[in-house]
Amino acid sequence: MGLKRTNVYAEDSDLTLIKEAAARLGVSEAEIIREGIHRIALAHRVWDEPFVSDEETFDLGGPVGKDEIRRAATEAHEQRERRNRGHGA
Repeated sequence: MGLKRTNVYAEDSDLTLIKEAAARLGVSEAEIIREGIHRIALAHRVWDEPFVSDEETFDLGGPVGKDEIRRAATEAHEQRERRNRGHGA
């Protein structure tokens, strides 16, 4: 990956969070910042073609209710939190 140097201004509270995350994950603060930049760049990317065409669908096996969505989102969040704390999935 070709890296270029740039300067940014950040809130003290954000820098504290970055420092804590880097220490917890055992990576450099720069790595956390690079990952954040990459994620936000991808989140705002405009794709040339739609991800799914009008003809494509996802079979979810039937109707999905709000309780099922909430449960799945909660489980995914808890797994990510465990992973971020270094306790595996």
